[in-house]
Amino acid sequence: MVIKDRIRGTALDALLAAGLAGCAVAAAARWPGVRPLDGPGTLMLVAAHVPLTWRRRRPGTALAAVVALALPFHLLQYQHHAAAPAEIFALFTFAVLGHRVRTVLAGTAALLLACAVIFAMGASGRSGIEQVGVIEAIVAVVVGVQGWRVHRARMAAITERAERAERTRDEEARRRVAEERLRIARDLHDLLAHSVTVIGVQAGAAAHLVKSHRPLDRTELAGTLDGIAATCRDTRTELRATLQVLREHEDAGVPRAVPPGAAGIAELVEAARAAGLEAVLTERGEGREEPEAGIVAYRIVQEALTNVVKHARASGVEVALEREGGVLRITVADNGRGRAAGGTGTGFGIIGMTERARSVGGTVETGPGAAGGFVVTALLPLGAAAGAGRRADAR
Repeated sequence: MVIKDRIRGTALDALLAAGLAGCAVAAAARWPGVRPLDGPGTLMLVAAHVPLTWRRRRPGTALAAVVALALPFHLLQYQHHAAAPAEIFALFTFAVLGHRVRTVLAGTAALLLACAVIFAMGASGRSGIEQVGVIEAIVAVVVGVQGWRVHRARMAAITERAERAERTRDEEARRRVAEERLRIARDLHDLLAHSVTVIGVQAGAAAHLVKSHRPLDRTELAGTLDGIAATCRDTRTELRATLQVLREHEDAGVPRAVPPGAAGIAELVEAARAAGLEAVLTERGEGREEPEAGIVAYRIVQEALTNVVKHARASGVEVALEREGGVLRITVADNGRGRAAGGTGTGFGIIGMTERARSVGGTVETGPGAAGGFVVTALLPLGAAAGAGRRADAR
């Protein structure tokens, strides 16, 4: 394709050179000036147009060849204006395609050469005004083309900056969309996995009471069903809060509900008890976490308890919250079989807990407990440290 384009460009330049040569010969024959056009003059004039054939591939060489071949034509006092279009065209091409420093030097050289020719013509009575006109034409070509090139380079730089800014905005928008999708995915996973697990366990307990051969304890059955209803209500509230993110433009005037913070962990422990676990919550120390860190703490405990109910085969779990030294330490330890969700330690739950803790500058560690079971330990910054950690994570 490149070779074909070069061949096509060379052919067009050859046609252009031939057309200019024909016009130049006709003009020199029609208006001979000081010396009538003869055979040698025609040959020199046509030869001065031949280098225009490779003006695109070798603009500097073409300019030098045109000037060298046209110089005898001028010195022999043929019609000077006949060769001027070829010279100006070659100079214009080199000014457009050549390097700027070389273009200025070539223009200066061409100007000096023109001056030498003009001084040589001075002996034959050429007017000073016409000599100055030739110099002005050369200077105008060089300066005009250089101004055009500077303008084109400036416009190209402006266009490039605009395109780069547009790409940056698009990338930022895509990044924000990806982060929001990941956050919604984590919320839905934490919410639905926990709620469905608790409902499943409670529904199984209710079914067991109904099928049992012992007399039906209506009070116990009603308590189990009430627990299912309460879990459904809480799930509906949190699900609505999560889905409002997707409709924030439609519900711009509706206050957005937010998941409970660390204060809601007691309800999670109570739900674990309703699911049949001996769940214990202990709190030590004083301090107040930022709202976002509180939500992260709630979600981590929620996911850890969900894993205990679903996978640990445990009878008891202990949740401990310790606030000391500007750090909230969360520990969820069960007495189950000592393996993570799914038995591999690579489930989405553990990944989600890790990502949530990292979003506020915290960490999560998981592994078997020293006395058996499985332990989830999270360290979250309290107060202003949470905001600093979040900003550092964003960078």
